[in-house]
Amino acid sequence: MPATAQLPDPSDAETVTEALGRGNCGEVHGDTGSRAAYSADASNYRQIPLAVVFPRERQHVLNTLAVCRRLGVPITSRGAGTSTSGQAVGSGVVIDFSRYFNRLLALDPADRTATVQPGIVLDDLQRAAARHGLLFGADPSTHSRCTLGGMIGNNACGSHSVAWGRTAENVVELEVVTYRGTVLRLGEMTRAEIDEAVAAGGERGALIASLHRLAESNLATLRTELGRFPRQVSGYALEQLLPERRFNLARALVGSEGTLAVILSATVRLVAPPPARALVVLGYRDACAAADAVPGLLEHRLLALEGLDQALTDIVTRPETRQAIDTLPRARAWLFAELGGTEDGLPAHAAALTSAAGRSAGFTSSEVVTDPARARQLWRIREDGAGLATRLPGGAEAWPGWEDAAVPPEQLGSYLRRFTDLLQQHRLQGAVYGHFGEGCLHVRINFDLATEHGTAVFRSFVTDAAKLVAAHGGSLSGEHGDGQARSELLPLMYKPAVIALFEQFKAAWDPDNGLNPGMIVDPLPLDGNLRVSPHRTPLPLTTVFPFLADDGDFAKATRRCVGVGRCRTATPGGGGVMCPSYRVTGNEKDSTRGRARLLYEMTQGEVITDGWRSTEVRDALDLCLSCKGCSSDCPVGVDMATYKSEFLHHHYRRRLRPASHYSMGWLPLLSRAAARVPRLVNAVTASRLAPAVKRLGGIAAEREVPRFADRTFLSWFRTRSARGDGHRGPVVLWVDSFNNHFTPEVLKAGVEVLEQAGYTVQVPDGTQCCGLTWITTGQLGVARRIARRTVTALAPLTRAGIPVVGLEPSCTAALRTDLPELLDGNAAARTLAQSTRTLSELLVHHTPGWQPPRIEAQAISQTHCHQHATSGFGADSTLLAAMGVSNSVLDSGCCGLAGNFGFERGHYDVSVAAGEEVLLPAVRAAAADTVVLADGFSCRTQIAQQTERSGTHLAQLMARALPTRS
Repeated sequence: MPATAQLPDPSDAETVTEALGRGNCGEVHGDTGSRAAYSADASNYRQIPLAVVFPRERQHVLNTLAVCRRLGVPITSRGAGTSTSGQAVGSGVVIDFSRYFNRLLALDPADRTATVQPGIVLDDLQRAAARHGLLFGADPSTHSRCTLGGMIGNNACGSHSVAWGRTAENVVELEVVTYRGTVLRLGEMTRAEIDEAVAAGGERGALIASLHRLAESNLATLRTELGRFPRQVSGYALEQLLPERRFNLARALVGSEGTLAVILSATVRLVAPPPARALVVLGYRDACAAADAVPGLLEHRLLALEGLDQALTDIVTRPETRQAIDTLPRARAWLFAELGGTEDGLPAHAAALTSAAGRSAGFTSSEVVTDPARARQLWRIREDGAGLATRLPGGAEAWPGWEDAAVPPEQLGSYLRRFTDLLQQHRLQGAVYGHFGEGCLHVRINFDLATEHGTAVFRSFVTDAAKLVAAHGGSLSGEHGDGQARSELLPLMYKPAVIALFEQFKAAWDPDNGLNPGMIVDPLPLDGNLRVSPHRTPLPLTTVFPFLADDGDFAKATRRCVGVGRCRTATPGGGGVMCPSYRVTGNEKDSTRGRARLLYEMTQGEVITDGWRSTEVRDALDLCLSCKGCSSDCPVGVDMATYKSEFLHHHYRRRLRPASHYSMGWLPLLSRAAARVPRLVNAVTASRLAPAVKRLGGIAAEREVPRFADRTFLSWFRTRSARGDGHRGPVVLWVDSFNNHFTPEVLKAGVEVLEQAGYTVQVPDGTQCCGLTWITTGQLGVARRIARRTVTALAPLTRAGIPVVGLEPSCTAALRTDLPELLDGNAAARTLAQSTRTLSELLVHHTPGWQPPRIEAQAISQTHCHQHATSGFGADSTLLAAMGVSNSVLDSGCCGLAGNFGFERGHYDVSVAAGEEVLLPAVRAAAADTVVLADGFSCRTQIAQQTERSGTHLAQLMARALPTRS
C-alpha cells in the first residue's frame, strides 16, 4: 500500500503549521506545548504531532485535508482523546473536533433522530434528547467527555449495549470526506441506488462500485467470518456491506478508527428509555462464578449487566466511593444488573432475576437498589474503573495493553479462567471488570514497560492472549478498536483472506494512506511508540515533595495520568470539582490531563528540552487554580496542585518571581505589618493609588482588595476571659491568617461555639502559619521553614492529645496533607495531621451528647475545594440536619477565586467565569432569607465581590443561634 508520510520529519512542524495557518483551517497550534499535550491519548502510546488543528466550521476541515494532501502529511481525527488503543495519536496533523466543531445541528423527536457535528460530547446530546424523553443508546463510561465522532470511530458500546446496541446500530447516516477531498453522504443503499451512484461516475461512483464488487465477490466470507456476535468490533465491519444489511456504508464506516474518511456530521437514532429502573447487585464468590452466571441472567430482559472484581474495588481510596463499596453485598465479585420497566412491575422483575441468580453456582447475596442516589454511587465505581485499575493495591502501575477483548457470553467463564491462568504464567496481575453481559472484559495489567525484559513480556502476553480469544471465538477488541495496541495481532483472529479484504477496503477509501496510517491494516508494531520506553532516559530531576506513592519519582507521578479524561468534563456536576479551568477555556492544555502530559514530556527531555525552566509547562500551569479537585476526583489521584508547587519552586529558583508571588505568597507576613495600621492600608487600597498598588503587586485591576479588620482576632482573644466550664477539656483553635486579619468575626464565632460545647479554647503560642500561600506559589524553601516552626510550636499540644480545629478549609487541608508531605518523615507533622479536625468533625464525631442549637432556616452551601479533596462535606451535612437547617449543597465545583489565583493579574476572567457556572447564579437566585453558607475565605470573597449577597461561615450561623449569655 503506498504511504503518504507515516513518519514525518519533526523539523517539518514549522512548515506544516505555517501552511495550515495560511490555508484557512481554523485555529492552528504548532507550538511545542500543544504538540506535547496531544502526544498521547488514554493508551500506552505516544506520537508527537506536527501540528494540531481546531476547526470551527465545515470548510476548515476541508481546507485542512487539502493542505495535508498537498504536503503529503497524514491526518489523525480526535475527539476527547480517551481512546485506549492508540488511534487518537499520530505523527502528522491531529484534528481536534471537540473544542469548536461540536454543535447539535438538529433533533427530531418524532423521528427519534439527531444530527450532530463529530465533536459534540455525548452528555450534551443526552441532555438535549432528555428534554424529549429520549436518549442515545450507546453510553461508554467516558460519557461526560467522549465525543460522538470518537464513538463512531471506535464503535463504542458502553453498559447498555445489551439493550440498545453498539454505536453502529444507532447510526442512521454519515456525511464524510475522504483524504482526497470527496464529500459523501452515507447510509443504507438499495441495489437501484447503488446502480444509480455507479452510473453517475466520479470519485463517489468509483468508490461505491469498488465496495460493491468487494462485497458481491466475498459474500460467504462476510457472512461466516464477520458479525458473528455483537462485540466483534476488531477489523472493519464489512458485514454491513451484505445485501441483507442493505449495503450500509455508514455502519461499515463505524469502527474504522479514522482510517477511511473524516466525519463532517452524523445522524443518529435515539431511543425512549423505560419509565423506571432498578439496579440489582448480585454477589459471587469470584469473577469466574459471576461470568458463568451470565447466560442464564440474560434471559431476563436486562438493560445492563456489568461485572466488577474485588481486585478493582480494593484499589479505591476516595472516601465517598469507599463508603459505597463497603456497603455492597458480601462477595469477591459482583454483577450490576439494571432492569427497566414500570415502577409496579420492577419488584417482580427484580425478584425473578435474584431468584435465578440464587440458583447459579457461587452466588453469595444480593441487593435491589431503587434509590437513584445510591445507584449513581455504585455506577460511579464502574465508571471510574479505567482510572482506578491503573494502580494496583500495592501501588504498581498497570497499563491498558489488553483492554477490551470480548468473547460470546456463553464462553466468558471459560475465557476468564484461562485468562487468569495466562496472567499467572507471565507473572502478571490485573483487575478485571467490564460488560459481562456481552462477554467484554476490561483489565489493566502491571506490565513493566520501562525495561527491555518487561516490554518483551508485554509482547509475549498480548500475543498469547490474542490466541486465547481466537480459540474462544472472540474479538481482540469489543469496543475500543484495534489501534496500535491490537492491529498487529489481527492475523491471529482472522484468516488471510479476511485480512486481504480489510486491505482492499482501506485502499478503496484511502489509496494514499493519508488517514491514521498504521491502524488496522499495515499496522505499526504493538510495542513501538510506547509512552513509557526503556529506550528513553528521563531527566534526573530532584524534588522537594517526596512523592512517596510514586517511589519518589516525579516522572512516575506525572504518568499517573493515563488519559481517561475525567478532567475534561465540560460541565460541573456529579459532586466533583475537577477541572475548573478546562471548563472555562475548553483548551486541552488547561485540563489536568494536558498539564500532566506536558510535565511528563518535560521529564523526558525530548520535545520539552529545558526541564524545570520550561516556559511551555509554566504557561500550561498558569491557569491551574491549585484547587486540589483532581487529587480526589481524578480516578488515579493526579495532584496537580502539588505538581504545580514543585514546578514553580524549581522554575523560579534564584530568579525574579512574578509580583503576585511576593504580594500574595508573603501575605501572612505582610498582613502582620498591615495590622498595625489597618485603616491607613484600607484607605490607600481604596484610594486613587489603588491601581498603582495593584500593578505593583501583580493583582488584577478588576479586583477589590479585601479590607483589613480594625483589630485582629489574636489581639482580641488574648485580652478576653474564657467562658464556659470547659468540662470537655482543651481544644486548639487554629488561627489562620485570612480570618485573623480580614474576618476575625468568624474565629470569634468559632470560640463561642466551642465554649458552648464545653471546650476550653486555646490558640497556638506566637503567630503560626500553615505556609499555604508559600506552597501555592512554589516557594517551598520558605514554606518548609514555616511548617517546621508551626509543627514545633504545636507538638507539645498534639502529643498531649489535644485536637486542633481549623475554620478555614484551605489551612485545615494544608495541616492535614501538605505539611506532612513537605516535612517527610517528621513524626510531629504526622501527629498534627492526625489531630486536625474541622469544626463539624469535632462536634459531630468527637463531642458525644452535645446538641447543636436549633435553627429553622433554608440554606445553600458552597463546599471549599480543599475540603472537598480532603475531608468532604459529610460532617457538615450531618450537623446542619441536626440543627434543623434545610440545606442544599451546590454542585458547583470551585468558586473560581481559589486563594491567590483569582486575584492575580491575567486570571480575573477565568476566575469569574468559573464562579458563574453554578455558584454565583445560585446565590443571586436564592431567596433573601436563604442563608448562603461558605466556610472558605476565598468563596465568601468571590460571592461578596460578584453578587449583592455575602457568605456566612457555619460557625457564624451556629453562634447566632446560641443562647445569649449574661
